[in-house]
Amino acid sequence: MRIARFASGDEVGFGLVETDTDSGEEFVARLNGHPLLGDIAPTGERAKLSDVRLLSPVLPTKVVCVGKNYADHVEEMRDVTGEPTEEPVVFLKPSTSVTGPHDPVFHPAVSEEIHYEGELALVISRPCREVPRERAKDVIFGYTVANDVTARDLQKRDKQWTRAKGFDSFCPLGPWITTGLTVEEAQNLALTTTVDGEVRQEGHTSRFIHDISAVIEYVTSFMTLLPGDVVLTGTPAGVGPVRVGQEVAVTVERLGAIHNRVVARD
Repeated sequence: MRIARFASGDEVGFGLVETDTDSGEEFVARLNGHPLLGDIAPTGERAKLSDVRLLSPVLPTKVVCVGKNYADHVEEMRDVTGEPTEEPVVFLKPSTSVTGPHDPVFHPAVSEEIHYEGELALVISRPCREVPRERAKDVIFGYTVANDVTARDLQKRDKQWTRAKGFDSFCPLGPWITTGLTVEEAQNLALTTTVDGEVRQEGHTSRFIHDISAVIEYVTSFMTLLPGDVVLTGTPAGVGPVRVGQEVAVTVERLGAIHNRVVARD
């Protein structure tokens, strides 16, 4: 299933994204309830996907990010993030950094260099801690697409990542949550990032250093994850700067794409 969170008029809700078999047109079928609470039912209402505004598919309490999870990205960022590490590198983005799949990314005046980082993201289904890797699949509700936007100059200056990763709008998510994929399927997806249509990143989730189950096991060894929390799995090589006015698109095979234009903060 593809579960979207969307706004239509003054109403915000969840819906199933469906494709008409005859016309190929996409619709969103409104649901009652919250999918992560397990109490949902179709309302019978349906709207064209083009007539609604897609929002971030979930509002997490936190976004847990894994850095240095592709060998080629570790190599290209060695001067900023240092040598490879045996354990996953984990950092947080605040909930206020989350924005929708077509919303603007605001370029902060304090930074002169913001970078895109296309990623596969996991959405957590239930409260969990100390999850062994063989049970990781039991706590994943689904998958979505993310852009871990980073103020690279501030990351270098601060020698840690909180400010560089934490600005409002620095975590676009979407376009929806895709459920029903196995962990093995999620680890076999192509990922592409473009800037104004030019390909900048071409990666594949089969190249994770730390696979999805290992990431879940590691993160929950010291942190409780809650329903709707998001885990970003790292970015492949090819990260780079993006300027005001440019549009970044991140596409993950089978999951869809997010498109976010960079704008100046008023």
